[in-house]
Amino acid sequence: MDVHDKQTRSKNMRAIRSKNTKPELLLRRLLHKEGLRYRVCPKAIPGKPDIWLRKYNAAIFVHGCFWHMHGCAVFKLPQTRQEFWKSKLESNFARDKVVQSQLRRLGIRVLVVWECSLKGKNRLAKPMINLLVKTWLVSGSSSGELTEQGLYAN
Repeated sequence: MDVHDKQTRSKNMRAIRSKNTKPELLLRRLLHKEGLRYRVCPKAIPGKPDIWLRKYNAAIFVHGCFWHMHGCAVFKLPQTRQEFWKSKLESNFARDKVVQSQLRRLGIRVLVVWECSLKGKNRLAKPMINLLVKTWLVSGSSSGELTEQGLYAN
């Protein structure tokens, strides 16, 4: 059972942003302090990545663990309207995979930074986030993920 009435839940859901989220702003500040320059949500790049680093030919997506079905402790399927949420979140997950494969076909490198690595009790320290992102950028790896456990590069 939902703890909020319908109007309160609707108000809360409308307040959720699709860009300029707190995790995204945190990562952008960290990158800027390191001297890395980027573009925000360029429309010319498939999937409009949250951060585009032309110098490294790299797209960075900052994914919310709930909205993109990350398999961490932060993700939990809601108890109400489970069929709706499962369908919605699975379509987000499938879209992410399609966009990432499109980018790799174009020769664009893709890094997914998960919300759990940036906030919460198991988050990584800011210097560690900087080090891991910079390591991935210079590595030449075609794709990678930054989670609360660290960096996984492919």
